[in-house]
Amino acid sequence: MSTLLAEDDTLYRQHVHSLLMHHLPQFGPVYMASNGREALELYRQHRPNFLLLDIRMPEMSGIEVARQVWSEQPSTRIIFWSHFADEVYVRELHKIVPPQTVYGYLLKNCTDEKLVSAIQAVVQDEQCVIDREVRGVDSRSQNKITGLSDAEYEVLIDIALGLTDQAIAARRFLSRRGVTNRLRNLYDKLEVSNDQIESEEWGTTFSLRARAIRLAFKRGLINAQLLDEEEVHLDHWLSRYRLEPLD
Repeated sequence: MSTLLAEDDTLYRQHVHSLLMHHLPQFGPVYMASNGREALELYRQHRPNFLLLDIRMPEMSGIEVARQVWSEQPSTRIIFWSHFADEVYVRELHKIVPPQTVYGYLLKNCTDEKLVSAIQAVVQDEQCVIDREVRGVDSRSQNKITGLSDAEYEVLIDIALGLTDQAIAARRFLSRRGVTNRLRNLYDKLEVSNDQIESEEWGTTFSLRARAIRLAFKRGLINAQLLDEEEVHLDHWLSRYRLEPLD
């Protein structure tokens, strides 16, 4: 039995290491990484049975580490832990968790006792342990009324990156009507129109596009890290339309 602990915060990393050594010494040795890339390297070197992964780490996220680990060994036990129950992370996890795989998702405000108990449940009892707040976010994301489809999520990313309807249509191989329909569905699910106020003095109060982005940030559907990653994909797509620099 061995464990890989990946956490970029030194105090958290040392604290959890102490917990494991005191309460679960049979889970050692414990290999420690301070970023995602180092975590993946240590996994491939030592092949630990259990991973405790911070989700938001430098160089590579915990979710990307897990994706590569599970692609190589689907039975590996993993607990994700984070300060955040953002819906963007819940959506990403749904795409990578192998069928029948046991895993956990805890928030860092949990007690030491809960963390130790969750590790035992996932590793020894083969039970998934998902924080109550995360379960609520997951339920909303899977609900047909409030959860976004992949197509609606794509158009959310596109407007958050600042693309026009015409650019979205070109990027996603859609007609203008197709873009409009996706935006309408997105606005409905984010309940954008609920905040709208019309005044004789200035007309409508909110830009639906900008308000949707604001509500998506508030709901945790998008965050700065995601948009930085998506900006790279966008730049790659746009590169074919940019003129080559002059010598």
